[in-house]
Amino acid sequence: MASAQLWAISVAVLLALLAVDFVITRRPHEVAMREAVGWSLFYLALPAAFGALIWHLYGRRPAMEFYTGYVVEKSLSVDNLFVFMLLLAAFSVPPWLAQRVLLYGIAGALVLRAIFIAAGAVVLQSGTWAFLLFGGVLLLTAVKVFREALRHEDYQVDIETMRSVRLMRRLMPVTAEYQGGRLTVRQNGRRALTPLALVVVAVFMTDLVFAVDSVPAVYGVTEDPYLVFATNAFALLGLRALYFVLHNVLDRLRHLNHGLAIILAFIGVKLVLHWAHGLWSGVPDIPTDASLVVIAVTLATVTATSLYSDRRDRVTTSVR
Repeated sequence: MASAQLWAISVAVLLALLAVDFVITRRPHEVAMREAVGWSLFYLALPAAFGALIWHLYGRRPAMEFYTGYVVEKSLSVDNLFVFMLLLAAFSVPPWLAQRVLLYGIAGALVLRAIFIAAGAVVLQSGTWAFLLFGGVLLLTAVKVFREALRHEDYQVDIETMRSVRLMRRLMPVTAEYQGGRLTVRQNGRRALTPLALVVVAVFMTDLVFAVDSVPAVYGVTEDPYLVFATNAFALLGLRALYFVLHNVLDRLRHLNHGLAIILAFIGVKLVLHWAHGLWSGVPDIPTDASLVVIAVTLATVTATSLYSDRRDRVTTSVR
């Protein structure tokens, strides 16, 4: 869909938004709820306006693909936030440095997603078998996520066993304490990393794992690399503010992984059916509108059941 000019404008706007975020976090501070909500609303308004612009310029179908892909990415990003919260706690990141860590991680994730999206586009151009491959990946991931959800397995963070952290410590010395927002400092006449650099690398490597699922998931909604990149960019840009909005309620979304497993499985089936439809037109091809409805209903259901279960447990505990 996108021309070279549209790509250039989009990347320029993305870099400008990142620059604004870096300026805002230049002086690290604890983020108040009012500030976090304000930025969250701003980053929700941006994709809404962008989708309306796509609708006006290119029509209904690409706009619906963008909105559906954005909802998929945003729902998957909430799971990312929970892992980021555990990482920040494991590294004992001071509250006033949390947004700087997230911003570094988001910037790195955008570069990483762009590479994955480009690779995905190349694979799709090689033949329709790529839809079967992506569908299989999502179905396997859905089974894994659902099994973990049924076993109530919590994501564990052990800094000492993280390969990226061990590698960084071998390459350079690490200071004992955080040095403000600095990633490196001079110590005893040589350059040393700060703990901030380690947690940024850990966040970046964690997103590498998430990208393996999220990029194929959006390709299950649209085959346009530009729209895939746009959905990822908008979802990631709002993560920093959303983290502080949901920080105190993330653990209450106990059924989120059940919903994500259903969404991943649904998109996996959609990709397999799309591949089969190309071989035989009698196989149904799930439309984007139906996908958006299924995803929205799934997210609304698991959110409602999570809040209900949490409230029920709180009442039971208070009675005891």
